[in-house]
Amino acid sequence: MELGTSESSYPGSGNWEIPIDLFGSKKHAGVPRGVLSFADESGNIVFRVNRHPLNPNSSPLPKDKKVLLDASGNALFSIYRYHNGSWKCYKGDSDGNRELVFRVQRTLKTFSRVELEVLFESGRSNGEGCDWKVKGSPFQRSCCIYKDTDLVAQVLNSCYT
Repeated sequence: MELGTSESSYPGSGNWEIPIDLFGSKKHAGVPRGVLSFADESGNIVFRVNRHPLNPNSSPLPKDKKVLLDASGNALFSIYRYHNGSWKCYKGDSDGNRELVFRVQRTLKTFSRVELEVLFESGRSNGEGCDWKVKGSPFQRSCCIYKDTDLVAQVLNSCYT
């Protein structure tokens, strides 16, 4: 899938085969306090998430919208959260012709565990199965992302700042 944005200012973004560590915080320098951003090990902001609250009285419509921006401020994805515990992610920040990239459905929510299924739209014709599973712990602020039984990514909460 091609993203129609300008060339990223982050030097490591060209080769996604090389794993990098990102540090998420609402307190990064140069970003307004309370805005979630992700920085590399050098402190360079790689991604930022802007929140756009929507009408709280609209039950079938999304109740929340978040926009993922790259380091240059280009909108990569718009993520809409719905009242039924599902999310839909669209390419860019357009409210017009939206291209659905993936959707997420919560399959388990207990006091200590949350599980989600992620379904990518490209190449999906039969609607069977999920592409990724996310299993996490709200108390530990951590999760693991699996493709089949293979661990793809981990989000860990660190105790240091």
